[in-house]
Amino acid sequence: MKIGIYSRSIQETFFPIMGEILSFFNQRSASLHIHSNFASQLRKNGFNIDGVKEFDHYNNLDPELEMMISIGGDGTFLETVTYIRNRNIPILGINSGRLGFLADIAPKDIIEALNDVFDHKYTIENRSLIGMETSEPLNCEFPYALNDFTIRKNDQSTLVKIHTWVNGEFLNTYWADGLIISTPTGSTAYSLSVGGPIVVPETNNLIISPIASHNLTVRPLVVSADHKITFNVESRTDTHIASLDARTFFFEKSMSFSVKKAPFSIRIIKIEGHSYFNTIRNKLMWGIDKRN
Repeated sequence: MKIGIYSRSIQETFFPIMGEILSFFNQRSASLHIHSNFASQLRKNGFNIDGVKEFDHYNNLDPELEMMISIGGDGTFLETVTYIRNRNIPILGINSGRLGFLADIAPKDIIEALNDVFDHKYTIENRSLIGMETSEPLNCEFPYALNDFTIRKNDQSTLVKIHTWVNGEFLNTYWADGLIISTPTGSTAYSLSVGGPIVVPETNNLIISPIASHNLTVRPLVVSADHKITFNVESRTDTHIASLDARTFFFEKSMSFSVKKAPFSIRIIKIEGHSYFNTIRNKLMWGIDKRN
């Protein structure tokens, strides 16, 4: 089995678990493909990874991988997506710290989860992405996001006006610090922090959430993911910030943006017992009420 591993880095406390992971794959005669920076960290800390193949870009990642493992948190998982893109390689999210929404396999459950994968005791969830288009060239190699697309002001004092259209029909001019367009997957991320709703992943929606709106009657709005949403920005400053997940770009206010559902999806491996609702209960501590 060809397996990819991506991680930014791991803490020393995770070294014993990493050793168990590598030993597991060695016993299963798996062919490992490890991100080059992470492979360097492993070698420097005495891990034997002789014979593994390395990658550092989408272009030199083996397209025949049967699974990609993301080790870290949700931010690491989002970076992993930029290497997978449209190749339909399923991703398993292993959390090396606290429980995440995407990286939802806790350290104590890793070996059991890997056994389940090899025994085919899992399901695949297809998660939609947002695709971005711009009126002028923008230095963005992968114009897609699993969680969200945002437009934000570039200073600490001035509001921006974000003129917004849905399928060519004017929606609103948002007077705010910014605007978030979120997928259902991203509804538990930045959008949630500004009062957006939680939307289950299998729904075909996008969420429009203003950041610190100057108008209290302007609330988050859920629209069909089949709609095309277009923006341009007006403010006293010339430069603003756009982001796709954690990737940030500066742009001139003359540039306009459009976002819509991407023509491909990301496949996420879900182990038995790790459902979306179970993750929400644990992550948001819904069961902490003693009456439950």
